[in-house]
Amino acid sequence: PYRNEHWILTPHPGEAARLLGSTTAKVQADRFAAVQALQQRYGGVIVLKGAGSLIADAVDCTLCSAGNPGMGTGGMGDVLSGVIASLLAQGIPPYPAARLAVFLHARAGDLAAADGERGLLACDLLPFLRHLVNPGQ
Repeated sequence: PYRNEHWILTPHPGEAARLLGSTTAKVQADRFAAVQALQQRYGGVIVLKGAGSLIADAVDCTLCSAGNPGMGTGGMGDVLSGVIASLLAQGIPPYPAARLAVFLHARAGDLAAADGERGLLACDLLPFLRHLVNPGQ
């Protein structure tokens, strides 16, 4: 497999399983081992999305406990990728950018789900993301 120490990969468990030549069940059974295996194989920063998203680089691994099941809908990963890209464009290094992006994304999802997790759309996060990155405004 191709390694790159400068990228950020954001697989969900099914994609992680394919990248590892494994099964989704095995990835879910030990998410920490899976994210570390992905990082060792592909380099860079790995964000293993899902309940308890994990962010790992070659040195550290962080668990984000925010977020909710309503975020398991189409487009949520695109929003996360956009937040990551915007932080990278501001000069934040990859690992801190990924950690902050995952937290902002998950927290916005929790705020957006205040009226219920069912029917949550990716675009529902945008007003909350704006508020989170512009506190007090």
